[in-house]
Amino acid sequence: MARKNYTDAFRRQAVDLYESTPGATVKGIDGDLGIARGTLAQWVQAPGTGATTAPIGTPRPPAGRPETTAEKVARLEAEVAALQAEKAKIETEKSILRQAAKYFAGETNW
Repeated sequence: MARKNYTDAFRRQAVDLYESTPGATVKGIDGDLGIARGTLAQWVQAPGTGATTAPIGTPRPPAGRPETTAEKVARLEAEVAALQAEKAKIETEKSILRQAAKYFAGETNW
């Protein structure tokens, strides 16, 4: 089996995707990108920080008590952060898929 060579840009994007995705696992990201788990784990340890964004929860006030303004602002800020992280993940995935499409389109010898 031939060894796959990945560009440095692809490696950085894969690590960025892993680090910016709340609750991400190496297993989940490598499956999405189609690379070996050990390969991604090495990339995360070498160029990346190895840290991921913690899953963001949106705590709700206890039942029977209305939400205060401060609690509402905190909850909405958490939701905005979660949406921004999701947007960054989607943009990174889109960029990776676009590059993969260009690569595979260039391989066809029709």
